[in-house]
Amino acid sequence: MTDPAIATSSKPQSRPEAKTSLVNDPRVRGIVYQLLTLLVVVWIGVEFWTNAVSNLERANIASGFGFLDTTAGFGIVQTLIEYTEESSYGRAFFVGLLNTLIVAFFGIILATVIGFLVGIGSLSRNWLIRQICVAYVEVMRNIPLLLHLFFWYFGVLRAVPGPRESLNFLDSIFVNNRGIYFPRPEGGDGFGLVLILVAIGIAASFFIARWARKRREQTGQPFPVLYWSLGLIVGLPLAVFLLLGMPLTFDYPALKGFNFRGGIVMIPEFISLVLALSIYTAGFIAENVRSGIQSVSKGQTEAAYALGIQPGPTMRLVIIPQAMRVIIPPLTSQYLNLTKNSSLAVAIAYPDLVSVFAGTVLNQTGQAVEILFLTMSVYLTLSIITSILMNWYNSRIALVER
Repeated sequence: MTDPAIATSSKPQSRPEAKTSLVNDPRVRGIVYQLLTLLVVVWIGVEFWTNAVSNLERANIASGFGFLDTTAGFGIVQTLIEYTEESSYGRAFFVGLLNTLIVAFFGIILATVIGFLVGIGSLSRNWLIRQICVAYVEVMRNIPLLLHLFFWYFGVLRAVPGPRESLNFLDSIFVNNRGIYFPRPEGGDGFGLVLILVAIGIAASFFIARWARKRREQTGQPFPVLYWSLGLIVGLPLAVFLLLGMPLTFDYPALKGFNFRGGIVMIPEFISLVLALSIYTAGFIAENVRSGIQSVSKGQTEAAYALGIQPGPTMRLVIIPQAMRVIIPPLTSQYLNLTKNSSLAVAIAYPDLVSVFAGTVLNQTGQAVEILFLTMSVYLTLSIITSILMNWYNSRIALVER
């Protein structure tokens, strides 16, 4: 038998844990460093603001945001909300903001579509398509964005005929050097109900798609999401639209005097800016797409071909979903760049936020600190919102380890 004393003495003795001082604790040091950094940033901001206010008072220059209620006294070519020369500077601020947002919205959509097509085409087996896509990337990325903008505005759209010689499409759409004129839809009684049904159909289709995906993952049974979505978004609103007697009319543009009246107009500055931003940014997006696709193992393609899947569905259903995990982070940077590069609109007098607010309003009021602070805050907010949305989407498609 083993002696209990010997057995007890053979057990490893636990050593008391060494207490780490607060100075050597990395967590404490990290918190202290962050607090010190925050205090320094706040101190710099307070000092900057205090010095700016004192300098403005010394120069007898008004400060504060009270000028936003003052009458602007100038017109704006493109407005998405009601605006006249009697409107306030605050109203002009929102007009410029909306004009910036619409350029960024359409620019991001068009750049994404072109970038993905060119990125996929640069890996095509067709030699001609591959070389055209590669040449597009190399040429567009190496031409300054400002030259893109000047090319479309002065070289292309300014060469279009005048209003009297407008290009006519079905007597409804007219193209001239003043812009592109479209019929304006005007809803009648009950048309709002149709729009509400379309919105409800879109929301319902989103939830049906999520439910169908979970159902397919659990049971393996597919669900006709496309047909249900078409029925909810198109079929039901269209039926109600017809039952209500088609409460929709159009205001067609017509040449009156030296220009067209009525309808909706897309001014040349807007078209030039969207095209320049989209085509330029698409070159960078195409490289992100190409590198993302090439990061996917070739075994995925071979496995799909072994199952009898054609090249098109293989790229769309197998390769692209996996490549998105590599594409999304640099794609976010390109979206941010496109939004910020829209400030170059001042070069062609497009009424964006910089041109209207940081340009005309600044020249009339002279309150540079407040105006530039608001302008920079807008671009910072747009960048943060874009990053949050893209990071959320990136987390949704990220691989989850089990």
